[in-house]
Amino acid sequence: ISDQKPLGCWSVKHGQILTCPVVCNFETHEYIAVHDDKVLRIWKNEDINLDKAFKATLSAEVYRIHSLPHGGPLVLFRGGGVRTLDALLEAPQQEIENIISGEVIRWSGAFMEGQQPVLIFTTEKDEDFFVYVQKPKLSSLHRYKLEQQESAKPLCFTAHVTNQTVILLCLYSNDSVYQVLIPLQQDTEEEEEEEEEEILSKSLLLNLSVSGAVLKGTSLVVLDKDHIAVLGSLAAPEKEPRECLTIWNTKFQTLQTSKELPLGTSGQLWCYEEKFFLIHGKVLTVIMYKCETSSLAAAVGKLKDSQTPDVSSFLNWNTLEDEELVVSFQSQESVALKAESRMNLRSRRSTVAEEQPETLSVGQLLLNLKDASTYVLETELKKLMAKAPTPELQATIGCVVTALTDRCKRNPKYYPQNFLQQIVETRDLSYSLCPDLMAVALEKKDMHLLQICLERFPDIPEEVTYTCLKAFLSMSEAHLQSIDVDLDSVICYIDVELDNKEFKTEIVENGFNAEMEQDMCDTKIPKESQSRSDGGSCPVGLQKAALLNAVLHSAYTETFLLPHLKNLPARQAILFLRYLYYLYVKCSEKVNTTLPGIRSPTINQIMDWMCLLLDAQFTVMVMLPEAKELLSSLHKFVRAQVRFYSELNKIEGSLQELQRLNHLRESQTYSIEVLEII
Repeated sequence: ISDQKPLGCWSVKHGQILTCPVVCNFETHEYIAVHDDKVLRIWKNEDINLDKAFKATLSAEVYRIHSLPHGGPLVLFRGGGVRTLDALLEAPQQEIENIISGEVIRWSGAFMEGQQPVLIFTTEKDEDFFVYVQKPKLSSLHRYKLEQQESAKPLCFTAHVTNQTVILLCLYSNDSVYQVLIPLQQDTEEEEEEEEEEILSKSLLLNLSVSGAVLKGTSLVVLDKDHIAVLGSLAAPEKEPRECLTIWNTKFQTLQTSKELPLGTSGQLWCYEEKFFLIHGKVLTVIMYKCETSSLAAAVGKLKDSQTPDVSSFLNWNTLEDEELVVSFQSQESVALKAESRMNLRSRRSTVAEEQPETLSVGQLLLNLKDASTYVLETELKKLMAKAPTPELQATIGCVVTALTDRCKRNPKYYPQNFLQQIVETRDLSYSLCPDLMAVALEKKDMHLLQICLERFPDIPEEVTYTCLKAFLSMSEAHLQSIDVDLDSVICYIDVELDNKEFKTEIVENGFNAEMEQDMCDTKIPKESQSRSDGGSCPVGLQKAALLNAVLHSAYTETFLLPHLKNLPARQAILFLRYLYYLYVKCSEKVNTTLPGIRSPTINQIMDWMCLLLDAQFTVMVMLPEAKELLSSLHKFVRAQVRFYSELNKIEGSLQELQRLNHLRESQTYSIEVLEII
C-alpha cells in the first residue's frame, strides 16, 4: 500500500453499477460481487475479464454479502432474507422471503459463534429501530425493537459476539455511545412470537467529550473488550472543527489517543487484522494498532493528558518526538500505532515503579542512546538487533534504522555508511519500515546504499525511484569511478580495456547485420554518429551502468512513474535511452535473450523501461536533433528483429519436422540426408 501498486483491477460494463461491497471467499479464494442489485459475479485473481466470470441472476435484490473465515459467505437480501452462498448457487432463482415490511436496513454484520454463523442487521421504520439476529444454518430468527432515545437517534452500529451474547454498540447523534446486550438463545416458536414485541434496553457506554471538546462521530469500530475507535469531527469552543481518528478506553471512560486528519475523510472507518483503513483526502490510509491490557495507571495517565485545555496536545502519530520515539514493545499499558506506512510505532512513556533496567523497551533504550557516542550507539544497536524476538524483529530493525537516520539529520557530520549498508544487505527490510533512509542516502550521495535499496526494497515509491535515476544520470563518470558500487550485474557483458573504455565488438544480432541493413534505410547516418547510436558500444561507464541496472530492477506502477519521467531533462533521457538500446542489442545477441551476470536486467525489464521512457519523452525526442540518429537506429533494429522473427515463423513447421526426425533416427547409424525446405 505504501507505494500504491495495484495488484488487480476488474470493471463492469458501461451502465452496470456495483451495488454492494466486493468480498473474498476465504475457502475458495474467489471474489464475490453484485452489480445492478441482482446479478452475482464470482471470479478468481488470475481472471482478467470480469464479463467472462461466473454469472448468476437472483430473484431478489441483495443488500450485503458477508464472508466469514470458517463459515462461508452469507448473502443478506434487502427484504431481510438470508442464504448461504452454496445454497444460493444451487438454485439462483429460488424465492427469497420478505422478513421486513416497510423497514429499511441500516447496518449488518456477521460473526461466528462456535461453529455457527450469526448474522445481525438493524432496520429503521418511522424513526423506530429494530434489531434482527439470524442463524441461517439453524433457521433461527429473533426480532427486537431498540429502546428510543429522546432527541437523539442512532447514526451507526457495530457489534461483536462474546460468551453467546451479542454486544451491539450504537453511536447516537447526542455524541454518546450506547451498549445493548442481546443473548443468543434457542427459543420455541411461541417464545419467538413473544420476542417480536420485546424492547431492548440500552446503557450508556461512553460520552465522546473531553475538556469541553466534543467528538461528532460518524463511524466506530470495536478493537477489543476495553477499546473502541471512533472517526469524527472534534469540535472545541471557539475553534474550527477538526476531523480526527480517536481511540477510547471504555473501561475507564478515557480518551487514549487521537490523530488529526487535516485532509478530511469520507466518514467511513474499517478495521481488519489490527489495521485501520480510512480514506484521508484522496488516498487510502492504513494505520496499524496494537491494544494491550488496560490498566488504571495507563488510563489515569491518558486522562491527565487529555484534560489539558489545548486539544492540539494529542499525539501526532506522524512525527518522532522525544517522548514518543518508537514503539514500546513490552509496555503493558499502551496502545501502539503505526501511521501512514511508517513503522514509527510508539507509546507514551508510562513507566512502572518496579520496572527493571533489563526490561527496557526499544523506545526507552533508543531514548537513552540519543546522546551516546557513535561507538556506544552502534554497539548497543547491534546487540538490540541480535536479541530481538522473531515476531518483533522487523519492527525493531526499522526503529534502529530510524534512530540512525534521525541522528544523521541532527548531526550532518555523522553518517554510519558501513553500518547502514550492513543492515540493508543482511536484513529483510522494506521502504515503509525506514522511509527516511533513501532520502538521507541521496543527501549524502551514497550511491552504493541506494543501489542496494533499489535492488532489495519491494515498495519504493515511484517518486523516489525517479529521484535516484536522475541522480545517477547526472553524476559524472570521473566521480563515479571513485565510488565503490557492486558491478556484478554488468561485469559479464561490458568489455573494458585498460583505459576503462569499452572497445566495440562485432555484433550480429540474431541474424541482423547493421551494415547490410544500413543500405535498406532511407536515413543516411554519418559513421561517427552511427557508432554512438547503433548499440555497439556502451554509452556509460561500468559504475553508472550498475546503478542504472538497479533502477531497472525496482518495482513500479506505470501510472505513477510516467508523470515523473516527463520531467527528466532531455540530455539525461537520451543518455538513458542509449543505454537501454545498448542492453536491448546485447540481449538480442543471445539465443535465450538473457544477459550474463548476477541481477542483470531481463529483456522484459529493458523493453518496459524503453517503452515507458519513449511514452514520457516522445515529443522531446522527436524535436531534438541529437535524438534523431538514436531513434533511427532503434527503429532499424526493431524492424530487423520483427523481420527476422517473421522469417522464423515461416519455417517453424519445417524445424518441428527436423526435431521429430531426430527423435526417430537411430543413434548408432551414420547417414547423410538432404531435406528440402519449401
